[in-house]
Parts: sequence; structure tokens; C-alpha cells
Amino acid sequence: MHPDEQRHLKQSIELARKARERGNHPFGAVLVDRNGRVLLEGENTVVMERDCTGHAESNLMREATQHYSPEQLAGSTLYASTEPCAMCAGAIFWGGVRRVVFALSSEGLGQLVGTAEPALRMSCREVFARGSESTEVVGPVDLPEAREVHEGFWK
Repeated sequence: MHPDEQRHLKQSIELARKARERGNHPFGAVLVDRNGRVLLEGENTVVMERDCTGHAESNLMREATQHYSPEQLAGSTLYASTEPCAMCAGAIFWGGVRRVVFALSSEGLGQLVGTAEPALRMSCREVFARGSESTEVVGPVDLPEAREVHEGFWK
């Protein structure tokens, strides 16, 4: 993995940390264009906005489709602190981003969460595999801080 990609992943984890500090679930996402320029950042806002769809990736994609062309989005990469859930993978697909890189896997998250929260135990690869256009997925990328940001949160 290129050092810039690792930096973007760490940036998404830092956003997850900020979301947690604000009282939200610890998830973050960063959208980067084909030249490595950060376009947008997204945090989870489920708790503070009382919106079950306020996941970091969905929030980011909602804003991205309002500000960037389909061509710009198709050439971008979404970096996520944790593997996108089925809902977020759908938002990424419908928004036209065709490359996703994530740190903590949904399986790894499931081990941390246990039964504390309801979950759709599905890899984003399963969602993207059903798409009419391909989406490249890279992950999980082993970064200890991706796991650490969740420690003690899910009880």
C-alpha cells in the first residue's frame, strides 16, 4: 500500500475518533480524487442527529453527489475507518465511486460489538459484486488504531 493511502486511512480513523468524542459511533470516511487531493471528509452522526442513516460513508456520499460530477466521483477513492455496511456500500455504488479502501473489516467490528447493536453481517464485497459496474475493494488493512477507536465503546 502506498504511504499516501495509509495516510488517508489514518485520517478516516481520526474522523472516527472525533465522531466518538462528539457522542456518535466511531466511524469516519475520506473521499480522495485521482490526484490524491482530499475532496471531502465524513463522520458518523447517528446519535447527535438522531438519524439511523447518518453513517460516515452515507453522509459523505450525500454531500459528494451534490458537489462533484459523476466523472470526478468515478475516479475517486473512498477511504473508510471500517468496512462500509450494506447501506453505505449501496450509497457508494449509486454515487459512482468505484474504489473503496478500508481498515477494520465488518467481521472484526462484529467481534468488538458482539450483540450490543443489531447488525447486518455482510461484507461490502457482497453488495458490490451484485452491481452492474465493478467496484474495486481493498481491505481490510491492518492498522491497530482502527480497532482501538472502538475499544470500550460497544457495551
